[in-house]
Amino acid sequence: MSRPHERRKRQEPPEPPMPDAPVYVISVAAELTGLHPQTLRTYDRLGLVSPGRTGGGGRRYSWRDIELLREVAELSASGIGLEGVRRILELENHVTALQLRLRELEDQLAAAEYALASVAADQGSARNLPAIAPGRSGQSVVVWRRQRHL
Repeated sequence: MSRPHERRKRQEPPEPPMPDAPVYVISVAAELTGLHPQTLRTYDRLGLVSPGRTGGGGRRYSWRDIELLREVAELSASGIGLEGVRRILELENHVTALQLRLRELEDQLAAAEYALASVAADQGSARNLPAIAPGRSGQSVVVWRRQRHL
């Protein structure tokens, strides 16, 4: 039995949901974005924002969905039609995917250059290694082979 003068344990606030966790019902999403729930339904029907669904079919919006709704509203308010908004969002997603791929390729290139430099340093003037001018990454790679004289 607890005594009145005992201190209660202080509860920590709950962790915020993950950005992709579909937790916000349509009324909360509408309030957070300043949009009417019917507008959110229209955006869903047009495929601009696709919230998660409950077993009963109710919409559940994630924080990323909320941010996307705000972006759609901003673009729409600036005079861009919904079809234009859809195209802009597609292009932004495509640019993001290309940027990620570029970073992956840059990392692979850096790893290959490092490996090549390590091998060259270990073997001195090794046979059949590509010759790369210092500081000229992104240029052509030339493979020099020594000819055997018979």
